[in-house]
Amino acid sequence: MNKRDLFTPIGITVGFFMIIFGIVSADGSGGFVAFLQLSSIFIVLGGLAAALLVNFNIQQIKVTGNVLKESFKRNEQNLPELIALFERLSDRARREGLLALENELEEVEDPYIKKGILLAIDGIEPEVINDIMNAEVDAMEERHYRGRLIIEKAAEYAPAWGMVGTLIGLILMLQNLDDPSTLGPSMAVALLTTFYGSVLANLFFTPMAGKLETKTNEEVFMKQIIIEGVIGVQSGQNPRILKEKLSAFLSEKEKQRKVEEEEEAENVTEESFNEA
Repeated sequence: MNKRDLFTPIGITVGFFMIIFGIVSADGSGGFVAFLQLSSIFIVLGGLAAALLVNFNIQQIKVTGNVLKESFKRNEQNLPELIALFERLSDRARREGLLALENELEEVEDPYIKKGILLAIDGIEPEVINDIMNAEVDAMEERHYRGRLIIEKAAEYAPAWGMVGTLIGLILMLQNLDDPSTLGPSMAVALLTTFYGSVLANLFFTPMAGKLETKTNEEVFMKQIIIEGVIGVQSGQNPRILKEKLSAFLSEKEKQRKVEEEEEAENVTEESFNEA
């Protein structure tokens, strides 16, 4: 389940605020307008867009918006619930057979889990299930990489186009050294393009690419756990053994929380029994 990741917009907002605060604090007169230069913006954004169009085809460019949206989403991954699901599936499979799991699939929302369980129900060998499901993981990683590559390239090109703008400004300045009135605007173009390129790369594109890579790694991690769970169910592993095996993927904090929840559940059950 995807929810909005508030840290991305908060981080961008804080970054902008810090930049603005630094500008205003450094310049006692509050001349923030001096940092707005249309020619510099055109050089950086126009050059960046042109470079991306040269580097990628139109189909890849079209998905950029969807890729950027992913950095504003948060994946809700509840590993203890996933382990409990496979423990339940394993228990029912041992008691009633793999075919009985078809009824359980109605309550499962994750299509990857459904696919794995259906493969198990069809009697596919564990090695084949592992190959099929890992092939899907590899394909997902490749798709994510291709989408993220546009953002990574933008992070490379933005500072480079900032330097192009700097060179343009310096050339204009050197050509007009005999006219002092042109030195200021030319130097502003020279410095502001580098400023814009650095901000775009280090506040937007590089952090977003990093977040997308982290999300991909988290998704791969969860799918590897699902593969272990499916193979455990298919091979008829004892539910408790499968639970312990999958619990190895939990962090120490998650393990402690899981133990506390189990103890609390046992206490509630014991209290209900005593009252009865």
